[in-house]
Amino acid sequence: MKTAVIIARFQTPYLHEGHKQLISQVRENHTKLIILLGVSPIMGSRKNPYDYYTREKMIKKDYPELIVLPVSDHPSDKTWSESIDSLLKGVFPGEQFCLFGSRDSFIPHYSGRFETVELPEHGDYNATELRKQYADKVFDSNDFRAGILYAYYNQYTRVYPTVDVAVFRNNRSEILLGKKATNNKWRFIGGFADPEDESFEAAAKRELVEECGELEISRMTYETSWKINDWRYRNEADKIITSLFSCDYLNGSPAPQDDIIDLGWFKLADLQQMIDAENISDEHVEMFNFIITKYLNNQ
Repeated sequence: MKTAVIIARFQTPYLHEGHKQLISQVRENHTKLIILLGVSPIMGSRKNPYDYYTREKMIKKDYPELIVLPVSDHPSDKTWSESIDSLLKGVFPGEQFCLFGSRDSFIPHYSGRFETVELPEHGDYNATELRKQYADKVFDSNDFRAGILYAYYNQYTRVYPTVDVAVFRNNRSEILLGKKATNNKWRFIGGFADPEDESFEAAAKRELVEECGELEISRMTYETSWKINDWRYRNEADKIITSLFSCDYLNGSPAPQDDIIDLGWFKLADLQQMIDAENISDEHVEMFNFIITKYLNNQ
């Protein structure tokens, strides 16, 4: 009798009836059952919010006798298939296996040595929709609050990418700066890069449009990057690193929009005096020094 192996992710807050029916159906014909849990290389995401240990405990609570093992995702289907075969034969030498899957199963990606069986879906259960149902629920329990801590402490420390733009005119003798309501000092135009942006250059152009309106400009050119001592992340492990771009103003009427409350054109020759007078946003001072050195001092 072959040992049954279910390969799945079980990325749900609980084992729903579809999971239980899948396990029950496989156990009808197999005395031994192993569950291989797919493990994402990304720690804590919307698609893969639960780590291996959390899902193992969830399965073991209802099925303490089952063997649960992790199998890491891999960009190569061939290598991934070989790792599954190696894991099973290494842990259980001499046994033969039959691999089972259902909705969005692994089977099209598996090219290993063992038999595969695709089982019909058990009910209309969708892991993505189930996660969404619980995504905004708040429970008054110690376990819930402890779970939040566990999730945050088991994530990689993040770097948040932002973009800033030095918009020049008059042969780069003047620069466009903005002010935000939260900080009454002049700064570069910019903001956070979005997952929808095709590039940091595209993000810089989008931020310029959002904060200054439609302007005709030259191509965005990369200048430098810098870790930003943003007040929101000053006491956090996560930090911001910005990419500074430059472009030349060609046409249009800049108007403050979004979170920008004021815009103005300033001479590069006046920037050092503005820094000395503390009229430049603290987190941007080093980048202004870079611009002064490159475009003013080297003229």
